[in-house]
Amino acid sequence: MRDTLGLEGIAGVLVVFVGVGIITVRDPVIAGALMVVLAGLALIAKGLVDTAMRSFGLK
Repeated sequence: MRDTLGLEGIAGVLVVFVGVGIITVRDPVIAGALMVVLAGLALIAKGLVDTAMRSFGLK
């Protein structure tokens, strides 16, 4: 995982999980909704990257 994300990526993932953990302590329903939103954003980003890679002929 370190090869693909790098140290900054791993730190970013940890910050996101800590933030969601803090929100979960206060309100689990909002934390669940936030995780769904983050998953949706991740899927959108993956789709954009895949499209860009195909347009450059890399995939």
